[in-house]
Amino acid sequence: MKHLKLTTVSALLLGAGALVVGCAVVAPGPTSAEADARAAEVVKTGFHDKGIVKVDEALAHDDTLAACDAADVAGQPLDPELAKRLEAANMKTIQWPSDGKFIGNWKEGEKIAQSGRGMTWTDKAGAANGGNCYNCHQISKEEISFGTIGPSLYQYGKLRGVTDPNSPQAQEVVKYTWGKIWNSKAYNACSNMPRAGAKGILTQDQIRHIVALLLDPRSPVNR
Repeated sequence: MKHLKLTTVSALLLGAGALVVGCAVVAPGPTSAEADARAAEVVKTGFHDKGIVKVDEALAHDDTLAACDAADVAGQPLDPELAKRLEAANMKTIQWPSDGKFIGNWKEGEKIAQSGRGMTWTDKAGAANGGNCYNCHQISKEEISFGTIGPSLYQYGKLRGVTDPNSPQAQEVVKYTWGKIWNSKAYNACSNMPRAGAKGILTQDQIRHIVALLLDPRSPVNR
């Protein structure tokens, strides 16, 4: 179950109240607080735990999500100073590879990037998840269908001048790539990209394989 915005449900309820303005006699629409309360009740009665999916976890809001949701509802960009504070807090959650190895096997990385499995009520606890990267990004030129929420990743390493991801010259790009996958909100507070490492979606081994996919010159990303 993906993160569900209560603010989205609230906005729908407020919109429903606005639709009756053209009537001769109308009751006032719900206030923002009333809409929030109704949204919470809808979620409480309409969703329930099933298998490994827990409602409380799916609806959990931290300071970053709350701030970005509020800015989204207001139709305003996040305050720059607040964004910096949130990004700094998220940066502290990044776990760098415990063995110092950032680069794995790009072939394994491609399997992970192309897999959308995991974290549903039918999955077993502890089962490996996919990265679902293709759902938001182009990964290789051979793909004919891919998401466009995120930028194309085709030639990710090549465009950044990485000819050997294990070389000292490439380490800045390697470290950024790892950190972005682990917690994208450390670099952009309101990024739509899942916090794959910070939220336990992917393991360190899986992330190092995806880093290899993005930076190894032999991978389909860079050919």
